[in-house]
Parts: sequence; structure tokens; C-alpha cells
Amino acid sequence: MSYKFLSHTADVKFQATGQTLEQMFTEAANALKETICGKIKILKQQKKEIKINGEDLENLLYNFLEEFLYLLDAEDFLFSEIEKIEINPNDFTLKATIVGDKASNYKFTNDVKAITYNEMFIKKQGNKFICQVVLDV
Repeated sequence: MSYKFLSHTADVKFQATGQTLEQMFTEAANALKETICGKIKILKQQKKEIKINGEDLENLLYNFLEEFLYLLDAEDFLFSEIEKIEINPNDFTLKATIVGDKASNYKFTNDVKAITYNEMFIKKQGNKFICQVVLDV
């Protein structure tokens, strides 16, 4: 696991790391998934392609994580894993292949209302990337 949860008074805050931007974004998505459904194993029954744009890396990360909330709320889709992810840091675009299942097939209690920009950052630290995100729960 390349993410850790940090203490926060009312919301959920985490930091995710990776050797590449793609790994860091994947770990951020995994932290979001754990916040939503804990350690429940989600089956790989459906595959989806997503394309995300941003104005900078933080906005791209925000939009990427927000997409998972949209898929959960609008399409009853809960992701299990990211099969493939490509990020172009020059034009802040992301393409990913994700797999998962119908959320209604599972019982989970944590309701993430939104991704926030509060305390959000992405930086390169040595030979790895690190981000911090606060989720409104």
C-alpha cells in the first residue's frame, strides 16, 4: 500500500505516493476506494474507459477522483482496480481502463460527499511523487 491516512478533525485526509504520476494517481484512487467501502473485495465484472482533463496536475487529480464518485452515484459502479492508466503532464490529460462491479451488490457505509481542494498538493520528492487529498465525508 502506497498511501496512508492522516488525522483530520472532520474529514478524511490521505497522502499517496508513487514512482510515477500514474502510480501516485492509482494509489490516490485506492485510498478513495478504501474510504468508501473499507476492505471489501470488489469483483471485476465490468470494464470502463475514462478520459479526464485538467487545468493543472491538482485539477487533474481532483477531476480523476471526482469521476469515481460520479460513477458510483450516477451509474451504480464501484471500481475494483485500475488496469491501465496514462497521464500526459504536458496537457493534463488522463486515460484509464478501470474494472469493477455494481455498487448495489455490496453493503458499505462510508459516504464520501466530495473531493476537496483543501490542503491538496502534488509534488515530486526525491525520486517519487506524493499527493495529499482531503475528502468531505
